[in-house]
Amino acid sequence: MLRRLLRVFLALVALGFLGYGLAANWEETTGAVAAMSPWAVLGAFAAVLLGQFFMLIAWREILAGLGTRVPLRIAGRIMFVGQLGKYIPGAVWAYAAMMELGRDHGSPPRRTFATISLGLVINIGVAISIAAATLWTLEAVREAWYLVLLVPLIIVCLHPKVLTWGLNLALRIARREPLESVLPGRTVVVAVAWTALGWFVYGIHIWLIAGRADLYVIATGAYAFAWATGILTVVVPAGVGIREGALVLVLAPVIGTAPALAVAIVSRLAFTLADATAAGISFVLGRQAPSSVPAYADQNGSGSTALTPDRNLSGSPEA
Repeated sequence: MLRRLLRVFLALVALGFLGYGLAANWEETTGAVAAMSPWAVLGAFAAVLLGQFFMLIAWREILAGLGTRVPLRIAGRIMFVGQLGKYIPGAVWAYAAMMELGRDHGSPPRRTFATISLGLVINIGVAISIAAATLWTLEAVREAWYLVLLVPLIIVCLHPKVLTWGLNLALRIARREPLESVLPGRTVVVAVAWTALGWFVYGIHIWLIAGRADLYVIATGAYAFAWATGILTVVVPAGVGIREGALVLVLAPVIGTAPALAVAIVSRLAFTLADATAAGISFVLGRQAPSSVPAYADQNGSGSTALTPDRNLSGSPEA
């Protein structure tokens, strides 16, 4: 209870600082929002949806590499519907929802847990790398140079043997059976490529909202930096307030404080609407009859790691 209250308090503090900056620049910020082209805002929303689609392909590739192959629409249902839990204070809700949805569609909980964790590590690594490569000349980002130190660490952690050891340790802490296979190196490379493509598309939405044709590179790095800062602040749900503050920190010296605040607000709105839209579409497209869902044995405490679709929920072979 105390930890949940702390998370809510920190989220309110972050929003308070953002609100103070908004109030201090109210007329300029509202003017900047009003001056935005509706087509640019609509294009930004479309860019966010496209970026999320590329992230989904990367996530599905990881899940398949660990042994569970599902159609893209099913992967979307697991990922997009489940990740709505990130808006609830506490980091466990999105994990729990995605693991439960994965179970409904034939993915053992430990495998879904590993997929979520690996996808997050890859996302952070790619985001920080892009931010470091595109924003190294900006003073505001150079002050956060320590984040770059995570890049070589993440690269080492993505080695299949190191990765399997780390994930199995996390599964052991979560009291779940270890992974039954090592994630192929090719899968890691493909997932990183799709993730990077997703980040370059995300940069388009900031570029469109900012309305500066010359800012695509900085826009991409700015959002990558802001997202990584928000996600690493694990106590605040969905990085609310933290992500916007980091985005303003990077963009304000380039386009001004009021326009940067406007970009941060519209960006958050675009992502929130995109999350809801992707979840709604995936929920509808990903529906399937229970009889068509491959059943896996519940491995908790069974001592077996043979997860195959030809076993029913009791663990005995199907007739």
